[in-house]
Amino acid sequence: MDPTTQTMFYDANKKSLGVTYLLWFFLGAVGGHRFYLGKTGSAIAIPVLAIIGFLTAPIGIGLAILVAVGIWVLVDAFLIPGWIRGMNTKLARALSNGEAVPQ
Repeated sequence: MDPTTQTMFYDANKKSLGVTYLLWFFLGAVGGHRFYLGKTGSAIAIPVLAIIGFLTAPIGIGLAILVAVGIWVLVDAFLIPGWIRGMNTKLARALSNGEAVPQ
């Protein structure tokens, strides 16, 4: 693959730090940023735990679950730059080696 095509593939498939933070800010409680980054399993776990937390909040245990989900989403804010860097590096390496675009 020629360098121009590699660059086009990279630009079309790279993950954006800005988009990820916007998704984290507006849709973090439902795992939007994790869906964007391909972390589907944990992206599904966040809203499921949040729903369980809301449903069990009247008996007290739900509040602990909601706090845990909140901390989880907050910690994600600090992990996002490393995830983006790693994914984009993996993409660039795959393209330069002529491999298929990683998902």
